[in-house]
Amino acid sequence: MKIERIVALLILMMILVAADKGYAQEQVIDEVVAVVGANYILQSDIETQYIQFRMQGIISDARATRCRILEDLLFQKLLLNQAELDSIEVSDDEIEQTMDARFRYYIQQFGSQEKLEQFYKKPLIQIREEFRSLVKEQLMVDQVQQNLVKDIKVTPSEVRSFFNRIPNDSIPLIEMEYEVGRIVKEPSISKEEMDATRERLRALRDRLIKGENFAALAALYSEDPGSAKKGGEVGFVSRGQLYPEYEAAAFGLKKGEISDIIKSKAGYHVIQLIERRGEMINTRHILLMPKISDDDLARASRLLDSVAGLIREKKMTFEEAALKFSDDPGKISGGLMVNEMTGNTRFSAKHLDPKIFFAIDKMNVGDVSRPMIMTNEEAKQTLNLYYLKTRTEPHRANLKDDYSTIQQWALNKKQDDVINKWIGDKIGKTYFRINESYQDCNFEHNWSIQ
Repeated sequence: MKIERIVALLILMMILVAADKGYAQEQVIDEVVAVVGANYILQSDIETQYIQFRMQGIISDARATRCRILEDLLFQKLLLNQAELDSIEVSDDEIEQTMDARFRYYIQQFGSQEKLEQFYKKPLIQIREEFRSLVKEQLMVDQVQQNLVKDIKVTPSEVRSFFNRIPNDSIPLIEMEYEVGRIVKEPSISKEEMDATRERLRALRDRLIKGENFAALAALYSEDPGSAKKGGEVGFVSRGQLYPEYEAAAFGLKKGEISDIIKSKAGYHVIQLIERRGEMINTRHILLMPKISDDDLARASRLLDSVAGLIREKKMTFEEAALKFSDDPGKISGGLMVNEMTGNTRFSAKHLDPKIFFAIDKMNVGDVSRPMIMTNEEAKQTLNLYYLKTRTEPHRANLKDDYSTIQQWALNKKQDDVINKWIGDKIGKTYFRINESYQDCNFEHNWSIQ
């Protein structure tokens, strides 16, 4: 069971499973096809992932693909069962941080929050709620897997031995990769614009208080693209899923009551409580966002121009400039961008935002771009500088240029061996049952039909 395959599968599930879950369930009569401990796998779980593979055109044998998906799910449930036996817990903060990182990546891939919401046909806050249990389970599974391999290391001699065992005609091709630094400046919004936005919202609130329809005004004026089309309705959520200021106000409302103007990281809100069920609430809101003016952008651009000049004149390193001037939390690691797909700082062209790739593609290593206007995950404009730290040319892997990559391959192989042994041991000690309809699967491990 390859770790890379499991990771790819989980990422695939996270990106698309919710969108096609209903479709998958419409196409099959759902049933439990496997049980591992107290956890079960449905036929629809397999079909949902099968649809994703089919959409990508990577299926050559339908039956073998479903069997492989099932075995991957069996492994996941085996890890989850162990997490429950070990009483592994994950905090709400861990879940939120993971979801924030995931959704930043998804929004980047879709191009905007609005496009993501259009794909799912529901607001982001509702999408996040549907992903919450999956993220929690994945974090528990990750802890078990990390505990299994955390002490595994490879020596230089093991790395060389691993590489030397690869046949010459099978040595992988390393595609061109980039390490990119980023300095982010969030333009300051003028007090006049913030006051004007608040006054526009106050006028709308006055109309609501006088009896105008909240849903109609939200559809006309709210700047939350996900909820505006639904009359401002957010959907049922529990505590910890909303901006803290929004949540504090919303949970304090009575049914039908309208809040005062609330400021959050997103902008200014007026909220109405639609319904409360225990510790879950359904609200609607009107969001107005203060706009960044051309003057605000120009000031931020001039600042970054000056910063770029300091770097080019070698009066300051990029890392020093990032630490001093960037508004990006990632500045503590020297301002280098982290690839959400791999967890390291190397990006292939396909993993970079097209605008960033276009900016750095013609740059020399060590160059700094001109300030660029970008949109962050909250749909706000920022000014960014990009720094090309390294670029590698496509080539066959070799120990001199790609030692760290080959070292990771060798480590992955050693970890796979440990995990495969663990799976073999646990299969004999864990209750599981697999439906006879899958008895012809050629599993990698001995999942005997019980």
